[in-house]
Amino acid sequence: MSRVCAICGKSPSAGRNVSHSNRVTNRVFRPNIQKVTTKAGQINACTKCIKAGKTR
Repeated sequence: MSRVCAICGKSPSAGRNVSHSNRVTNRVFRPNIQKVTTKAGQINACTKCIKAGKTR
């Protein structure tokens, strides 16, 4: 499943984990993508778009 929202185009973004001792490691912030059935068929949408009713 693609990790891109079909409505708003939200995709994974990069960031960093910073520990208490200030050590830094890379990480990825992934959007919460769900399969949703609409009149046009099945699409991948983030939960913010689903909650806002943009999938109708």
